[in-house]
Amino acid sequence: MPPSPAAAAWLGIVVAVAALGGLAPGVLGPIPANLLPFGGALALLFGGWFLVPQFRNALLTVPLPALVGLNVGRLGGLFFLLLYADGRLSAPFAPAAGLGDMVTGAMAIPLAAMLMLGFEMRRTWLGIWNAMGALDLVVAVSLDLLSAPGTPIRVFTEGPGTQAMTTLPWTFIPAMLVPIFLLVHFAIATRLRTAVQASRLAVA
Repeated sequence: MPPSPAAAAWLGIVVAVAALGGLAPGVLGPIPANLLPFGGALALLFGGWFLVPQFRNALLTVPLPALVGLNVGRLGGLFFLLLYADGRLSAPFAPAAGLGDMVTGAMAIPLAAMLMLGFEMRRTWLGIWNAMGALDLVVAVSLDLLSAPGTPIRVFTEGPGTQAMTTLPWTFIPAMLVPIFLLVHFAIATRLRTAVQASRLAVA
């Protein structure tokens, strides 16, 4: 199945399961509810990257400024802070995920603009930003799992945990958005590595 129809089908499954309460705490026993949709989307996207050359090549042909600019959407991390202020998410997950996303998104604006306008910029700085953006997602997912109510691995037990992330529309974040942004960071890293290799060959 091509990645796009597969992704649409996966999204429909997530919506149906979440709407029916299939991601509620305790439904999956000791397994954190967000782990399955997150893992499923991650497998779908990275499976497409490694197994479907057309999908990988299409993503690699996207202009680098556009790939970086996609991360501006992570300014939406503000919603984590709003949910935290409303008592629907707990610390340290909500503040860490929200602030990390907002910093990544804010930094993406000048970086994408500089790339688009052709300004000279050291690839090292772009690589550092890309690595930090990916690390932020890994930390957020880890804190989500360690704050999930009704599981034996819950470490951060104060407050409601991350139950809100198992309900619509917030479940789209771990089930779709986080895996997509991880793939985007992976694609950017691949582009940077390819550019460095090409530069070395040109010098040689």
